[in-house]
Amino acid sequence: MLVTAKLRRRTRAAARTAPKALRYRTISGDIAVLVDAGQLVRTGDILERLGAGELKDGYQSWYGRHVKKAYIAANGSVPVRVWAQHRTTGKWIHVAAYSPLDIALHVGLASYKRTAHLAHLAKSAFFQPAFFQAAYTEAA
Repeated sequence: MLVTAKLRRRTRAAARTAPKALRYRTISGDIAVLVDAGQLVRTGDILERLGAGELKDGYQSWYGRHVKKAYIAANGSVPVRVWAQHRTTGKWIHVAAYSPLDIALHVGLASYKRTAHLAHLAKSAFFQPAFFQAAYTEAA
């Protein structure tokens, strides 16, 4: 029991001295690796790829909420989440990650009025894995 408490204290001390980026990366674990590899996608990167990167942060956030709502309706569970740095403020935020072929990404585009015009543009290329792989190759 003494060894466990000592190990726990050392682990906490090491975590306090680690850089913030490393701490959040460690918390996200395998999900962050999948996002970096392009096997999971975030909504902000999809908007960037579709040319809607100039949308205000609040509007991009609402698109993400529409996608999450569609995902829950389709799957009955919440999407996996990953810690990521906010693109403008640099703060660490918890964002959802989806499969590149998830229908919720398209439903979210069509259901949110600020991105509805992108739904028909994305329809032709939307379910092509190369489309999303390219989005993450550019982001990395």
